Amino acid sequence: MERRTLGQGLEVSAIGLGCMGLSQAYPPFPSKRDGIALIRAAVERGVTFFDTAQVYGPFANEELVGEALEPIREQVVIATKFGFELSTGRSTGVDSRPETIRSSVDDSLRRLRSDRIDLLYQHRVDPNVPIEEVAGTVGELIEQGKVGHFGLSEAGVQTIRRAHAVQPVTALQSEYSLWWREPEEEILPTLEELGIGFVAFSPLGKGFLTGAIDEKTEFAEGDFRKTVPRLADPDARRANLAFVELLGEIAERKGATRAQVALAWVLAQKPWIVPIPGTTKLHRLEENIAAAELELTPDDLREIEEALPEAQGARYSEANERMIDR
Repeated sequence: MERRTLGQGLEVSAIGLGCMGLSQAYPPFPSKRDGIALIRAAVERGVTFFDTAQVYGPFANEELVGEALEPIREQVVIATKFGFELSTGRSTGVDSRPETIRSSVDDSLRRLRSDRIDLLYQHRVDPNVPIEEVAGTVGELIEQGKVGHFGLSEAGVQTIRRAHAVQPVTALQSEYSLWWREPEEEILPTLEELGIGFVAFSPLGKGFLTGAIDEKTEFAEGDFRKTVPRLADPDARRANLAFVELLGEIAERKGATRAQVALAWVLAQKPWIVPIPGTTKLHRLEENIAAAELELTPDDLREIEEALPEAQGARYSEANERMIDR
C-alpha cells in the first residue's frame, strides 16, 4: 500500500486500522481469536498503522492489539492514548497529570507487549492540566525511548499551538468525513502551517456512509451510535440518507463501493491525512484497503462538493460534546 508521512517524518500506510470496534462501542464484538486474525490480515495486506487506546475496553483493546502484533512488531506503527482516570477500571473523567501519564505509558507498554509506543496521543484535553505540562511530560518519555511521537486528539487550534511549541506534535486525531467537515475551518490550515499530520477517525460516518444503515436499522444495546443524534434521531437519519444516495451514484460510475468513495475523498483532501476506518469483518477490511487505489478526479471532487448536502443532527451527545476542546 502507498505510504503517507505524518509530522516529524512518521511514515505509515495510507489507510490505517482503527481497532476500537473490536472491543468497544459497536457490538457484537468478535472473539479474541478472530480479532487477532483480522489485525494480522490487515498487516498481510499492507496496513502498517494501528490505533488503540487505554480506555477502549478499558484495557482489553490494547491487550488484543499487543498480542496480535507482537510477532511482527517491527513492521508496524502502534498508536495509543492516555488521558482518562481509570484506576477503578472504568473512566471517571479526564486525567493528564504527569504522574498519570507516566504510569499510563508503563501500563500500555506492558499490555502492548512492546518497549515503545510509536505514537502517543492525549485522548482528550484536560482543562485542569496546562498543555505545556502534558507536552513536556511526553517529551521526557520520548527522551527515555518509551515513546516515539507525540499526538493530540480532538484538540483545538490554541491547544495545538501551545503543545507544539513545547514538544513537536506529529499528528492530530479527530473526526473527519464527508459529513463532518468542521476541521477544514481552522484545524487543517493550522496543521499544514505547523507540519503536523492529521489522522481521521470515523471516516465512514460510523458506518452510515457505507449504505449499511437505513431508516429501519436498529442498533444493538450498548452500541455507541444510539447516543449520536444524527444517527439516533429518525428525522436526521432520514435526511442524511442524501449522503448515501450521492455516494451511491458516484460509486456506481467508478465501479467502486460507497465506502471506497468516502475514503478516497478523505485521502484526496491532503497528502498528510490518514483515515483509520474500523471493522470487524475481513471483507470490509479488504474493501477499505482497496480505497487507497481509487482515484477521484478533479471533476469527481467538484461534483461531490457541489452536490454535498448539509448533515442534519449533532455528531455527539451533549455530554460527549463537552469533552471536546475548542
